[in-house]
Order: sequence, then structure tokens, then C-alpha cells
Amino acid sequence: MRSRLAWAALMIGAIAGLSCLDVTDPSAGNLYIRLISPNSGADSAILITITGPEALTGATPGPGLRLFQQPLGSTTTRFALVGQLNHNATILTIGVANVNAVSQYNGTVDGVALPSYQLRVLPGGYALAVTR
Repeated sequence: MRSRLAWAALMIGAIAGLSCLDVTDPSAGNLYIRLISPNSGADSAILITITGPEALTGATPGPGLRLFQQPLGSTTTRFALVGQLNHNATILTIGVANVNAVSQYNGTVDGVALPSYQLRVLPGGYALAVTR
């Protein structure tokens, strides 16, 4: 009987200890902004806005793209990327204080330009995916 009580107390202690663990501790790292485009390769510039719960810690353009950005330090940052924009390509890598908060970061497409830099009317089909 005594060993059963000791075993039960040990199990209760272990369960209580595990419940105190927070598996969502902040972990700094990178998130990736992927472009969904109905005109893969036909656009040469894009203006996007990234919002999140905290200010970004960094930003790096995707391969072959040139980046222009507002100063980091706000929960909303606008970026312009110039270069060939392909569907499903990672166009931007952002540094964040907590990659576990990926679902709290959003990206919107504010404008897209053709190779002639003429603005394209956004008919729909453009979107950004934020991934780990």
C-alpha cells in the first residue's frame, strides 16, 4: 500500500512539474514571406506591409531581389522589393523575437508593377504567406 501511495505521489509531482513547462517560450529567429501570384515572372516590383505583435529585428530580400524598407522599430513595416517576382518564391526573410508567434504575423500586397514599372491593377490572386 505504501509503495502505491509513493508511486501516486511521484506521478502527481511529475505531472505538476510538466504542466509548468512552457513549450512556447520566445525563440528568436526568421520567418519567411512567400508570394502567391497569378502572374509568375511577369512582375518586377512589389510593395508589401508586414504587421506583427512586435517590431521586426531584421529583413533580407529573397534571391535576385533588391529591398527598400522603412526603418525597423514598429509593429507595422512597409517594404518595396524590385526584381523578377515568381509565384511561390520567398521574397523576404524577416527576423522576429519569437518565431512561435508566426500566426500573429500578417503580410498584405499593397501594389505590384510590371517590368515597365507601370502599376498593375490588383485584380486579386496576390497574397503573402508567412511561414517558419
